[in-house]
Amino acid sequence: MKAKNEISKERKETVETAIEIKQNNLEISQNLLEGRFELYPENRRRSVNKVIYQSQYFQLVYNLNHKSLAIESKGDLIYSAIPYDTGRNYIQKASIQAILHPNETRKYIESHENNLKKYLALSIFQLTGQRVALDSNEVKRAYQQIFADPLFEMQVLGRLMQHDETGPLSANLAGKFLHSENRKTGISPYLAEYLKFIVEVTQNLPISTDGKNVHLLDSAYEQTKDNVYLEQSKNLALSSQSDLEVGLENLPVPLKVEIENIQIAEPIKEGMTKPLLKSNVGNQLRNLRKNYVAHSQNPKDLEQYFENVHSTENNNKINVISDIDSQDGKLPFSNPNFNILVGNISDSVVSDSKIQGIYVIGNHELADILSEQKIFSKSQWDDFREKEWFKDLVLDPDQAWPKLPIGDNYFYELIKEELAQNYPKMKILNNESVIYEGVRYIGLTIPVALAKRKKELQNFIAIELKRLLAQDKQIRTVVVSHAPLFNELSMLSPKSSSYNKSYKCAQGILSLFEDFNIIGAIHGHHHIPASSGQSKMVKFSNKNIFVVCSIYSKINTGFELAKLLPDTNMEKPLGLKEDKN
Repeated sequence: MKAKNEISKERKETVETAIEIKQNNLEISQNLLEGRFELYPENRRRSVNKVIYQSQYFQLVYNLNHKSLAIESKGDLIYSAIPYDTGRNYIQKASIQAILHPNETRKYIESHENNLKKYLALSIFQLTGQRVALDSNEVKRAYQQIFADPLFEMQVLGRLMQHDETGPLSANLAGKFLHSENRKTGISPYLAEYLKFIVEVTQNLPISTDGKNVHLLDSAYEQTKDNVYLEQSKNLALSSQSDLEVGLENLPVPLKVEIENIQIAEPIKEGMTKPLLKSNVGNQLRNLRKNYVAHSQNPKDLEQYFENVHSTENNNKINVISDIDSQDGKLPFSNPNFNILVGNISDSVVSDSKIQGIYVIGNHELADILSEQKIFSKSQWDDFREKEWFKDLVLDPDQAWPKLPIGDNYFYELIKEELAQNYPKMKILNNESVIYEGVRYIGLTIPVALAKRKKELQNFIAIELKRLLAQDKQIRTVVVSHAPLFNELSMLSPKSSSYNKSYKCAQGILSLFEDFNIIGAIHGHHHIPASSGQSKMVKFSNKNIFVVCSIYSKINTGFELAKLLPDTNMEKPLGLKEDKN
């Protein structure tokens, strides 16, 4: 039997070889894509986003700055006539899953039958003003119509995915769930053209897509095929290796024929409606949206009327989750392994004697702890009672967030002590670190992103990181904080209203990332849904670093961090080792 150090050495060499092969193949793939720039004259005036492949309605573009790929609809195409329709990425993802896994996606929809019938009854009410029972003939008929039109079925699948990740929907339900009204939205012909394009482009270029993200493929995939993350990606994304035989059989015949023949030059002419174009209905659509009244409701207010059809049990080996904001005094999921709770876990003084792992402090924890009268009455808070930010935490927390003290304040140590009593098996990290399975986790107290106090906050980050990193430059290290450290290590999109372009990394912090073996960062705070991607790789400090943001939903009870740590020995028993530095 081989010694443990020999096995570890072999594992390390295998991973390093796979990484080297992958980097070489990615360079080849990128050169292949860049060689296509000259095929499209419009690239001469495009300084950043270069067209790689295009059809009449879609194009694949390559971003030179981020070295990333994206599929975009071209300017004239309308995805949906429904104002403020936020379901496109969900529906595109659903369309890919429907042709990759038609049987499983049908079961997914059927498992939501009761929830769907509630949506259908509400849709009928929104359309006609007539209230109907869930077992009425009108609802039964509308439910059966979902399965009679495959492109409509894909849309319903996407809406249910959105429901499971962000909460119940409320606005313009008739256009989303009633077949008769959906035909007016233009989504089906949009989806038909989208499917034609993605099958065509994945057949001709070494890429895969899950309906939102686009990745280059390389031969290193086959050499690391035992990696769980890669296997899951392959299973969920469309590529030239995908088996579409069963899925295509369910499509309308004209669309099936065109996809099989890979003829995307012209839109579908037979048996289907043409896509909605701005050039044809632009003024009409603008007037509709201008006068539109959403009548939407907060998803949290509607959750009580819908049932959770998914399991709350989670068996991730290293489970990352944030922003649960529990309202009923308990965690809404269970995981027997190692959990990383990234703040904003409770709005109801949750306690859990079983959950194990690490926990960093978010802004909601502060107001939550102080909302408990027995805790608030303790003399330990006397030094803070006259401070403005403390008064706001008690009376109006939203006013307190931009005023909070920087994370080295003793106030957070008191919060930590209270949290520790509620989670006896968790290690609460208030600017501390622990080592688990050979990886060091540094937990920094950053309850909110204080962009307007950037200099003060990042000075704190630099000092604490330097102290906690100590002199150990070899151990793999992950930095965990509720709010992201800075823009470069955030899952927040630059297009988001919460994004602050001035919140960039200070040079003093960058040098620490360069000198130490920091392999990733984990944050929460911005309520980024799983559909936007729970992780990404970024080029930072001259190396590749992962960023993870896992927001809780009924379907997303955590992100498996182990898949980003391929040489972590998952057979060892659970154990925390405190880093004395």
